This record gives sequence, C-alpha cells and structure tokens, in this order.
Amino acid sequence: MCEFCLKHGEGKKWYLQAANYSDDLLNDVRRRKFIKKFFTQTDELKKSIRKIDSLSKTPAIIKAVIGRLVTGKMKKNHFGQVVPIEDIERIFDFVNSIVRVACMCRHAILGKEHRFCYGVSLYPDGGAFGKIIDGLDSSFLGGPDISAMEKLTKEQALTAFRDHEKQGLCHTVWTFGTPFIAGICNCDRADCLAMRCTVTAGVPVMFRGEYVADADSNKCTGCRQCMRLCQFGAISYSAANKKIVIDQTRCYGCGICRSLCPTNAVHLHNRADVPAAANLW
Repeated sequence: MCEFCLKHGEGKKWYLQAANYSDDLLNDVRRRKFIKKFFTQTDELKKSIRKIDSLSKTPAIIKAVIGRLVTGKMKKNHFGQVVPIEDIERIFDFVNSIVRVACMCRHAILGKEHRFCYGVSLYPDGGAFGKIIDGLDSSFLGGPDISAMEKLTKEQALTAFRDHEKQGLCHTVWTFGTPFIAGICNCDRADCLAMRCTVTAGVPVMFRGEYVADADSNKCTGCRQCMRLCQFGAISYSAANKKIVIDQTRCYGCGICRSLCPTNAVHLHNRADVPAAANLW
C-alpha cells in the first residue's frame, strides 16, 4: 500500500476512509488559508509551468535535490493518487455532496474554464469546503454569472467520469492540507501540472494507483484502442503476436485502458500481488 494508506488509512486505502473527508479537518486555520490561496493562484500556477518545463534542462544531481524538496512539500499540502473508477464509485457511496468545478491547471495552461474537477464532501452543499469556495471572489474561474459549483447526483457524476475515461482522462484524488481530501480530478499529461511534474519531469506529486493492469492475450484482438488512452506509456504493441503488452513497471493502475476495449481483455490486479510493481509508487 502507498505511504498515505499506512499513515492516514489505518492500513487500508486512505482515500476510502471517511474521516479524511471530514469538516473537522477544516477547523485548521492553516488548511483553510491554503484552500483559499489554491483557488486564487492562477499566476502562481503559470510560474509553475515554466519551472516544470525547465527541469528537463537541469543537471540530474540538482534535479534530484529539487525533486525531493518539491515532493516533500507537496505531501504535506496538496498530494494526489491515481484511483480507478471502481474506487471512485466507493467514494461517491459515502460522500453526500458532489460538485463540479473548473480545473485550476487547465485554467492556467489554456486560459479558460474546463470543468474536469469535482469537489466532494460528507456534508450537503459541500460543507465547510463549499462555503470556502462560495466565499471567494465572484470572478473565480467563471465570472459572476456562472455558479462556481455545479451540483451533481452520484449517477450524474459517474456518467461524467465514464465519459472522461473515454477521452483518456485518469481519475486522481487530492489533499488540501494532507490528509483532508476534497477534490477529485480527471487528468492528462497535456493539461495537468501534476502529471507533467510526476510523469514527464520525474518529480512525484502523486502516487501511482493501488492497482496494476494486465492484458489477457486470449481475449486481446490487437485493436490498440487502449494504447490511445494510456497517459503513462505503459502499453505497447507486439507486431509478431498482434497483441498489446502492458509494462507493469510503468502502469499507474488508472484502469482507463479498459474503457474502449471491445473484448474486456484488460483487468486490474492489486499492486501488492504483482511482484514487478509491488513497491513502485
């Protein structure tokens, strides 16, 4: 299990622990200030884009030092983990509020609103987290004529998440002052700063999922639809066998490769049960 599962999950999946979504954690003044700053720091995010892109030109030894500092800071403040749709559904089973909001990363990178992020709470109307967001300036990612938070039912949210999968977006849960979880995002390497930082720059700001994918060669037809969706470069194609092959050391366990498979050939396994990937986070 990932580090947070041991620290914040009592040896179970930390993001399935209701206590980590509780308003009690929002009594912390530092955490409330961090949340307000996070949702109003578009300019800071733009600077982060330049910093991430510059890491590729940084000498390895300096990059390693910077990486440890960034990862350590993010684990305290705003760290994530890849989560498959099955566990997203479990989260939606115990939260009482699901709202769709604009994605900060896409707003910083693309300069306009794209609603791929979801706020979740144990309390109706978003609880204290919802009040914090509602209390922000009316220009918050959408302007005064657009509600900052779009309320969804569990069924509506799951339908949206399945559509996101077919677009190649993987699901991730996020802390706002660890271990408090308030956000679930749908990410890709093009527009997500966290994935750019973790996958492209090699500086982790999110854990891999608790699962690893595997392909059943007897069912695989070699259509390669799954390759089109993988954000992590974990799927290749064997021209000799006319089948896809999953590199489990690269797999993040998001499971979105399954969403377009016509023969249900791809399955997820617990990461702990796959020796090649058991200790890769």
